[in-house]
Amino acid sequence: MKHTKTVVPSDIEIAQQASMKRIFEIADGLDIEEEELEPYGRYKAKLSLNILKRLHTKENGKLILVTAINPTPAGEGKSTVTVGLGQALHKLGKNAVIAMREPSLGPTMGMKGGATGGGFSQVLPMEDINLHFTGDIHAITTANNALAAMIDNHIHQGNQLRIDTRRISWKRVVDLNDRALRKVVIGLGGPVQGVPREDGFDITVASEIMAVFCLAKDLIDLKLRLSRIVVAYDIDKNPITVKDLNVEGALTLLLKDALQPNLVQTLEHTPAIIHGGPFANIAHGCNSVIATQMAAKLGDYVVTEAGFGADLGAEKFLHIKSPSLGFNPEVVVIVATIRALKMHGGVSKDNLKEENVEALKNGIANLKKHIETIQSFGLPFVVALNEFVTDTEMEVSYVLDWCREHNIPISLTQVWEKGGDGGVALAETVLQQIENKKAAYTPLYVQEDTLEQKLEKIAVNVYGAKGVELLPAAKKQLQQIEGEGWGNLPVCMAKTQYSLSDDAKLLGRPEDFVITIRDLKPSVGAGFIVALTGSIMTMPGLPKEPAALNMDVDEEGRAVGIF
Repeated sequence: MKHTKTVVPSDIEIAQQASMKRIFEIADGLDIEEEELEPYGRYKAKLSLNILKRLHTKENGKLILVTAINPTPAGEGKSTVTVGLGQALHKLGKNAVIAMREPSLGPTMGMKGGATGGGFSQVLPMEDINLHFTGDIHAITTANNALAAMIDNHIHQGNQLRIDTRRISWKRVVDLNDRALRKVVIGLGGPVQGVPREDGFDITVASEIMAVFCLAKDLIDLKLRLSRIVVAYDIDKNPITVKDLNVEGALTLLLKDALQPNLVQTLEHTPAIIHGGPFANIAHGCNSVIATQMAAKLGDYVVTEAGFGADLGAEKFLHIKSPSLGFNPEVVVIVATIRALKMHGGVSKDNLKEENVEALKNGIANLKKHIETIQSFGLPFVVALNEFVTDTEMEVSYVLDWCREHNIPISLTQVWEKGGDGGVALAETVLQQIENKKAAYTPLYVQEDTLEQKLEKIAVNVYGAKGVELLPAAKKQLQQIEGEGWGNLPVCMAKTQYSLSDDAKLLGRPEDFVITIRDLKPSVGAGFIVALTGSIMTMPGLPKEPAALNMDVDEEGRAVGIF
């Protein structure tokens, strides 16, 4: 038997029918002075970095981190729960600010569609945020490609730095899924056109500049991090950096306006700061440090998210973002859905709408592993069971009963259908955890561990693997990384989001598997080493029927088909 549900319009219909407040009204509810707000039209604005300077002595608000189990390809509504929880806290009279990532055009026009929440828990203006927004990602694309142009021009103009054209690691980027650009040849056409060489494109949100942008504390830190980016190696295999090319100033200039966070609102007018958007299966998957710090100064509670499951976004938030942020989450919300648990229990994605309690019993092991991961960091947590219209009473009851039998705090969440009202029970449970359970954050590895030890600890403790295997290329890269003195940096695992393993087809809670490291890429500017596992790609491709096929604009200029 299924729940009786209210018929809810599509996300875009809800967003277009919503009544938004002018952005000045949203800012008036926060400690923002008039000169610290730079409007981009009526409903969005840039926030001055002077806010952080003015409020630097103010106590930080309580940080709530939203993560999830391993998702299905359609996503499990983590952003929807993030928005709904922020709205619910406002319903309870709390001064809450939401801090989220900016959507990438690649997945928006590819498989996933928009990424601004859903139903009655969305951030607005939905169309703007999902498309060009305030131009931040375009600025990052431009800075990345300006650096690429400078590298090739340096080679063309005599190559004073003796760059080995076979060892240029810096790629060009575009914020779209375009598999045809993964491997290209540039510089063809004779001496005037440059020096021919192999090149390639990544998606913008996988660029190290995006990671640098999101981890920088201010303009000075941004410039310093940019200067440390390794772009190539010379003929003696010594690293060549942005500082060697003397272009860190120009790159900072291109990014200075983008570095200011963006203020928008939810359907219920809860303030939301949306800024930065690194992928969590490739990069570290968290919105900017600056935005989260600003939200913590402006709100008593900050609801933020980290991409995909706790094996990716949450692990990277806690090992990579928290040290730059300067404080840790008070509580973690783990989003789970009936449909994802059934998929982890062996049900094909075509049959997820059918009731199957047996599959839930098998698939719930995936949720259990993510809970264990958050517990291993010493953090309190709450499971948010994000309800879908296809969930049945028996299925919901099974998950609720399982959690209660194991003393796991859980709340059924109906924020898609009911907005903030549907998240009040979750918000109350989260507040109880903050009040009753003291967070005792403990990292799973320390800076002094070797890179291999860090890789091993993540693989074993977070993924449940037997260990890691470094392929020959990765072993050689490891030697060079340690030889350059970069071995003390944290690790950023590039791994499929669909499985705890590096094989997207191994669902549930796989056992007796090994994580295969095929490449180790130093992101010295960002301050971590990227470990590429399995067959993960830094430039996604489009599916057979991209979401873009359903997108259009009506005669009044309103977007159609962005969910």
